[in-house]
Amino acid sequence: MATTTKIQPRALVRASGGPRYAVALAVDALGTGLLRPFLLLYGVTVLRLSASATGIAMTVGVVVGLACIPAVGRWLDRGARSTVVAASMLVRVLGVALLLATPAGHVWLFATAALFLGIGNQAWPAAHAALVATVAHGRERDAAFAAGRSLRNAGLGAGALLATACLAGGTTALQALAAVTGLAYLAAAALAWSVHLHTHPAAAPAKDRADGPAPRMRALLAANVVYVFCLNVPEIALPLVLVTQLHASPVWSAAIFVANTVLVVTLQVPVTVLLSRFSRRTVLALAGVVLAASYLGFLAATSLGHGWSAPAVATVSVVCTIGEIIYAGSATALVTALAPAHVLGRALARFQLSTGFGLAVSPAVITALASHGSAALWGSLAAATLLSATAVATEKDQGTRLSGCCRRARAGS
Repeated sequence: MATTTKIQPRALVRASGGPRYAVALAVDALGTGLLRPFLLLYGVTVLRLSASATGIAMTVGVVVGLACIPAVGRWLDRGARSTVVAASMLVRVLGVALLLATPAGHVWLFATAALFLGIGNQAWPAAHAALVATVAHGRERDAAFAAGRSLRNAGLGAGALLATACLAGGTTALQALAAVTGLAYLAAAALAWSVHLHTHPAAAPAKDRADGPAPRMRALLAANVVYVFCLNVPEIALPLVLVTQLHASPVWSAAIFVANTVLVVTLQVPVTVLLSRFSRRTVLALAGVVLAASYLGFLAATSLGHGWSAPAVATVSVVCTIGEIIYAGSATALVTALAPAHVLGRALARFQLSTGFGLAVSPAVITALASHGSAALWGSLAAATLLSATAVATEKDQGTRLSGCCRRARAGS
């Protein structure tokens, strides 16, 4: 099995789509960080909508945005790459324009803006993965995915910090942030489109080409719905537990979120490269074990006495972040390795559907479980994640089954 043993920055940038595409990713992430964390606040303070109406509109935008993913997969399978990435960014430009044009009190226009933002946010991951999978191959592709995630998290964090510093300006500052976000999306779309990457499945290298159907990946997709809960643990589960159950200062939640971002930015590439000596499926199963262990660690931490629980939760959150890093470095890479080139787009679309669904339902599931206590929340997450890791480890790749059938057929002939 080929492994990536060294990190060469120039080769990594080239494998990630090139310098212009890297700049496009950074600009897009910076713009997203300026607005996405404060979209709810924009609806409540600028448009004077109720918090419940704003939240429902945002949720509907995310869920309905998932409906466009199958079309994105088919578009990718026709060979489009940079065009789809640019389109996902341009759709968000339209969403920001509608947001700025929405008069106060008009919830339906806000919901439409949230829909376009949701479509762009849901379409981008599959389009980005397909572009990187076209440029890079083997374990270099895994490192490129990891580098893209590090860059995106750095941009999101920088944008969020900049926006936080500007919030003292009130509603005018929020409108200005939205306008800057739209300009950032427009610039990123232009840069991504300028890459002019288009491919045809037949042009794929022989080692990556296959003529079989799209892999079913049923266990992998089902497990992914559970795995992605880890992405909402720092943002939803831990603040909920720390503030409402442990009555700790909100500073702990903020510190955990910042630490999560810093760890992802600094460790995503090195950890992915380090684990490249193992199969992607093994690494993904390992991620589930680490995440489940962290959930049990949270359960133990919340049972400690007053004054000790919050520091213990913060410490365990590092383990949870490591599990998140391992998961993110292997999941998409495994899908691109399993999918034949001519159906790569559809395979990535199915994977993004499972990711989007998990992200959409996880806040409601987490809050519902937390209302029944720490044991219900962390015990359920640990059990579900361990079950998912087992399913990932035991699922047989479609290509392996087909090869076995061919060997048996040849032996009998």
